[in-house]
Amino acid sequence: MIDVDKKLHRLNDRLVYIKDIFAGKQDEAVRMLQVRLEEFQARVSEMSSQEKMSALSAMEELFTFMEQKLNEQLTPMDKVRIVRHPQRICLRDILENVYDNYTEIGGQDDKSIDPGMLIARAYITRKRGKALHNQPVMVIGQETGHGEEFRNGGSVKPWGNAKALQYMKVAEIENIPVHTYVFTPGSYPIEDYPGAAQQIARNLYEMAGLKVPVISVFSEGGSGGAEAIGLADRRLMLSHGYYSVISPEGAAAIEGRLRDGARAAPELIERCAMQLKMTAYDNLNHGLIDQVVEEPPLGAKPYHYEFFQSLRNELMRATDEVVLTTRSFALLRGAVSHPHRPKSLENYNAENFVTRWSLSPKARERLLTLRHKKFRNLSNGRWIDPRTPFDKTLSKIQATSTDLINLFRHDLWGRRKKQIGFAVEEMDAGARMLLHRIFTPFFSFMRELVGPRPQPRIAAEELTALSSWEEDNGKSSVWSYISSKAKVDRAVTCPNADKYGCLDLWAPDLYGEFAGVCTNCGHHFPMGYKWFMYNVFDPGSIQEFNQEIEAANPLNWDGFDAKLEQAKQKTGLKSGCITFEASINNTRMCVALLAASFRGGSVGVAEGEKFLSAIERAQRKRLPLLAYVHGTAGIRIQEGTNGVIQMPRCTMGVRRYIDAGGLYLVVYDTNSYAGPVASFLGCSPYQFAIRSTNLGFAGRGVIKETTGMDIPPDYHDAEKALSRGHIQGIWDRRDIRNNLHQALLTMGGRNLYYK
Repeated sequence: MIDVDKKLHRLNDRLVYIKDIFAGKQDEAVRMLQVRLEEFQARVSEMSSQEKMSALSAMEELFTFMEQKLNEQLTPMDKVRIVRHPQRICLRDILENVYDNYTEIGGQDDKSIDPGMLIARAYITRKRGKALHNQPVMVIGQETGHGEEFRNGGSVKPWGNAKALQYMKVAEIENIPVHTYVFTPGSYPIEDYPGAAQQIARNLYEMAGLKVPVISVFSEGGSGGAEAIGLADRRLMLSHGYYSVISPEGAAAIEGRLRDGARAAPELIERCAMQLKMTAYDNLNHGLIDQVVEEPPLGAKPYHYEFFQSLRNELMRATDEVVLTTRSFALLRGAVSHPHRPKSLENYNAENFVTRWSLSPKARERLLTLRHKKFRNLSNGRWIDPRTPFDKTLSKIQATSTDLINLFRHDLWGRRKKQIGFAVEEMDAGARMLLHRIFTPFFSFMRELVGPRPQPRIAAEELTALSSWEEDNGKSSVWSYISSKAKVDRAVTCPNADKYGCLDLWAPDLYGEFAGVCTNCGHHFPMGYKWFMYNVFDPGSIQEFNQEIEAANPLNWDGFDAKLEQAKQKTGLKSGCITFEASINNTRMCVALLAASFRGGSVGVAEGEKFLSAIERAQRKRLPLLAYVHGTAGIRIQEGTNGVIQMPRCTMGVRRYIDAGGLYLVVYDTNSYAGPVASFLGCSPYQFAIRSTNLGFAGRGVIKETTGMDIPPDYHDAEKALSRGHIQGIWDRRDIRNNLHQALLTMGGRNLYYK
C-alpha cells in the first residue's frame, strides 16, 4: 500500500508539473491525463493489490508516452518555465548524484554569506584496473534549492560572486579543475560595495587568467549573472535550459515600451522568447556553447538517475579534453580538440579512463592561450563587413608587418637596450658612490678652511609682490569644436536650480564657452561625443580605423533591421563604437568610444569586434588604450546571446593586453549601465567619471522590479561610485585633456607602452 501511495503521489506531482509548464496550453492532453488519474483514484480502493500495480504501471506508461509527445512541442518559453520550476534539479542534486563525495565550504544554507551561491570541494572517483583514483574538483554554482526562499532564486548578490572568485583562486593554488553551474535568472542588481557591476567585472577579469581548467554547465543563464561564473574552457548546456541576454519578460517590457510595472501580454512574451534564440540548440548553432547534454522529456528531475550518469560522463570527458589539449603531444592535442568529435568518441565512457587533471607550468600557459583564442572566435562573422577579400588580406598583411616591426623595436632591440641602459646606470651609480666616499672628507676639510659661501641678495620686491598668474589649461576660452546645441537661441534651466539657486543660462554660452557646465553649481549637461573627440586630442591627430564594420541583426529580430538603418542614417555611424588613434600632447594612444547616440550606446557583436580590434591594435603598436564611454545602456537585447558573449570576449582581450604591460584607462560620461560596465569596462584598474555621470549595473526601474527596493535619487551618482571604489576619480569636462595627459605620465603597466 505504501508503494501505491508513493507512486500515486509522484503521478500527481507529474500532472501538476505538466500544468505549470504549459500554463493553460495543451488542454486536451492535460485533461485526458487528469481524467484517467481521477478514475484510477476513484476505484483504487476496490482493486486487488495485483490490479493496483498493473493499473499503476499502465498509468505510468501513459504519462511517459504523453511527456515524450509533449516534449516535442515545447516552445522556448515552456523551457523557461521548466528551468524555473521547483521540481527542476538543483545544484545539491548534482552534488549528490554526479560526484562521489563532497564537502560544502564557504558557509551553509541560510547561514552562508550568500546562500544563492554554493561552493563545494568534491571529487570524482575513477578506476584503472584495480586502482581507484580520486580526482579533486572545485564545484561552484548558483543554488535555487527547490524553491527555498532564502536562496533568492539563484539571484546572487555581489558578495556571493566574490565568494565564488575566492574559491576559484583557491582551486588555482591547488591546481585542480573548476566546475561551475549556471542556475540564475540574473545577478541581484544592487550597488552596495563591491557592487554588482564591479564584482562581475572582477570575476570575468580573473577567470580570463585562471590557470586551471574551467568547465561550465548552463541550465538557466540570465545575462551578467551567468557570465560571472560562465567564462570557461568548455561550456555545456542542458537541453531544456536557456541562456540569454535578458529574460523574455524583460525583452517584452522593452519591446512593448512598458512603464510603471505594467505587465506584458503573454503573446508578446512568447514571441520575444522565440526571437531571443536562447535555447540550448540555438546557442549551439551560434557556436556559443560546446555541447548539449540531453535531458529526459520535460526536463531533468531529482529522480532521473540515468541523466546524472550522463552528465557525470560529459563533465569528465570535457575536463579530459581541456587537459589533454594543453599537453605537449601535438598529435594528441589535435585529436581531442577537433571541433567535430570523431564518431569513435561518441560512446566514450570516461569512467574507464584516467587522465591526470593537474597541469604543468607550460600547460597552464597553453591553457590561457587556447582560452583566449576560443573567446576571440566566438560570434565571428555576425556583423557586416563590406570589405573585399583583397582588402581583408591586405589588412592582415599590414597587421603582421606591424607585429614584426614592433617585435624587433620593443621586444628584441628595445629589451636589450633597456638591459644595457640598466647596466650602465648601475655602473654609474656605483662609481658615483665610490667617488663620493673617497672625496667627501677632502671637500668637508676645504669648506671648513675657506668658510661659508656668501648668498645672493633677494630684492624685497620679489618677496612681497604678487605672482603673475596665467590661467592656461591647455585650451583657450574658445574650444576647437562647439556643440550644435550652441546655435539654438534659448535659455536653459539647470536641474539644480531649486537646490542651489542657479540662474538660467543662455544656450550659446552654456554649450559653447562653458562646455555644457553650469557656472554656479558645476552640473554637467550631456554633450555630443564629437565634443570629446575634437576638444581633447591634438588637432588633426585623429586617425579612425575599422569604420567599415557595421552592426547587424544576427537573430533576424522582427523590425530590427529598420531600426538599425534609422540609427545609421540619424547618426552617420555604422555601429555604436568608434575606434581611432589620436594624440594628447604628442603622446599617441588608441581609443574605443561608445556613442550613446547610436541605439543608446548598446553593445552588440559589431561593437565588441571593434573594441577587440582596438585592444589588439594597442597591444600590437605598444600604445596606451582609452575607453571613452559617452554612454551605454548595456548589451543589445536584439542580438541575444551573441551580444552578451561580448562581456567575456572583450574582457579576455583586456586581460591579455594588461598582462602584456598595457595601460588601460576608462572614462565614463552621461549614463553607463549593465553588461559593458560589468565586464570589459569595469575591469580596468583606472576608471574615472565626468561630473554628473550616472553609473551602475541596473537602472532604477529594473532594481524596483527585481528587488522591490526604492533606491535614493543619488544611488547611481558618480560620487556614490567613487565612495564604493568603483571609480578612482571625478573629472570636470573642461579638464579631460589635462587629466588624461597627467594619467599618461603617472600610470601604466610594467612596460609603459607610451614611453
